[in-house]
Order: sequence, then structure tokens, then C-alpha cells
Amino acid sequence: MIDPFGRSIEYLRVSVTDRCDFRCVYCMAEDMTFLPKKEILSLEELDRLCTAFVNLGVKKLRMTGGEPLVRRNIMWLFRRLGRHLESGALEELTLTTNGSQLSRFASELYDCGVRRVNVSLDTLNPDKFVAITRWGKYDKVMEGLQAAKDAGLKVKLNAVALKGVNDDEFDHMVEWCGEQGFDLTFIEVMPMGDIGGEDRVDQYLPLSLVRSKLAEKWTLEESDHRTGGPARYMTVKETGGRLGFITPLTHNFCESCNRVRVTCTGMLYMCLGQDDDADLREPLRASDDDALLEDKIRAAIARKPKGHDFVIDRRHNQPAVARHMSVTGG
Repeated sequence: MIDPFGRSIEYLRVSVTDRCDFRCVYCMAEDMTFLPKKEILSLEELDRLCTAFVNLGVKKLRMTGGEPLVRRNIMWLFRRLGRHLESGALEELTLTTNGSQLSRFASELYDCGVRRVNVSLDTLNPDKFVAITRWGKYDKVMEGLQAAKDAGLKVKLNAVALKGVNDDEFDHMVEWCGEQGFDLTFIEVMPMGDIGGEDRVDQYLPLSLVRSKLAEKWTLEESDHRTGGPARYMTVKETGGRLGFITPLTHNFCESCNRVRVTCTGMLYMCLGQDDDADLREPLRASDDDALLEDKIRAAIARKPKGHDFVIDRRHNQPAVARHMSVTGG
């Protein structure tokens, strides 16, 4: 699949649920209303949809949420999708998780062919962790990280940089990840969805400042490492670990975008920061044949925009897009 700007679309992120057992302050309002079950794709439909994308040339699948591991019987889907790894049609099957369920599922994920996981963790301070996640249990996440290591999964931590919240911890996080053998990526807060009383202008911290501050203590060497995602990586000479930066606001990374996203309701978004979408649930449920589905996917890829419209609206403090990240998938 080639988009209008010559980019090969080989990476699909699929949200398997909009539900989460955390309520992170930059992602959700605490009192969330979740989607009714009838609107959510079944696991069988998700398998069929992902398989259609693989048949059209997708090489990398990432399961997201919400929190993907809270979806009932989710391991059935991972086991099913693992067949595409065995056939060679798929190069990687992975997931983004908050880590709360990894102690239960890490070994099984490895058995399904998963070899690395991204874990969202914005602080190593247990008190801050509760303040950021509202409902999260720090010890449970630490257990999950250890379980992932023990299972042989490569771990990358994703930390959203939040001004005045975790910006005093970044050196410690670099050091700790080096000790644990984890990669670390910092992410700028993204203006998506109504998050209640929180102010994203107050939260926003440019990663150019973070990188400059880190460079005062660490030797950051340029790296050509790529995972297929938007992060730009460096190597921390003192630890040997990788350090990534995802900068949707200060540095638009769209020129190399090879990704599209499908929500748990079957809506295909060609860009995280745009509202144009395509309803894939309708062709999925209209026919057992995949011809309609594949035609809809191809037509959508032909509309993929050149770049996103993320911006911090300082005048009105409005999100760039109305939907929450938990709906679209991380």
C-alpha cells in the first residue's frame, strides 16, 4: 500500500479496547464514559481485519488500547495473529501496555511470538505514579516489568514529559533504564480529547529542552536505530542504552510516516492528528468476503494526509482532535 506521498504503509496500530484500568491525567478524564459492547469489534473481527492488512502488505502489528491486556480473552487474538509470524507474512507483533497485567501475560505473550513491549511509565516515584495514573498500582507495574524481563521480552519505557510533574526525574530514569537494560523514549504531551480540568498548556514541555538538559549529564550519541515508529533515537554512552524522542509538536515527524491506526470500533484513521477516517466495521459485517474490506482500506490509504495538525491551543485550551488517545490507540 502506497499513500499519495509515496510512503509505503507497513505498520498498523490496532486499539482492541477503549477501556483502561488507569486514568492518566494527560489521557483521560477520571469519569470516563466507555463505548457500548455492540460497537466494539469482536476478537474474531479484529483477527480478520488485521489479516486483511497483512495481506495488503502490513509487516508490523501493534496492539494498543486503552489497556489492551484488560480485554477479555485477548490472548486468543495474539495466538491467532502469531500464525502470520510463522508464515513470514508478518515481521513483528507487539503491544503498548501500562504494565499492570504483564505479570499475568508476559510468558504467554512471548509464546505467541511477541518479542518486545512498550510500557507507558512516566515516573519512578510511587507517589507521583498514583497522582499521574489516578488508579494505578506502582508495585504491580514493577512486577510486570520484571516478568517481562524474565520472559525474554525486550522492554521500552514510554514517558510523557510533563512540566512541573516528572521533569525532575529524567536523569534518574535514564540511569535506571540503563541499569535494567530497558530502552527509554520521552514523548511530548499530545492535545487529544477532553481530559477534565487539566490544562495541556501547563503540561506541555518541549523535548528540545529535555534533550538539552540531559546532555549536561549524559553523552548523547546519534543513532540510526529505527523501530518503524516516530521516535528518533540516540545512544547514551555512559549506559549503552537507547534514548528516544517523540516530538509531534516541536518537530513534525510526518515525512517518514508509515503508520495507520484502527480503533476498537473499526474506524481507520490515516493520521493520529487528523479527523479523516474510514469505517471498516461496515464492510466487515456486510460480507464474509474480504473484497469490500480491502477496497475500503485501499481507498482510505489513498487519502492519507501529508502530516498532522497537532498544536497546543493556548488561546482556547482546546484539544487538536476531540477523540481521546484511548479510543484511537497509542
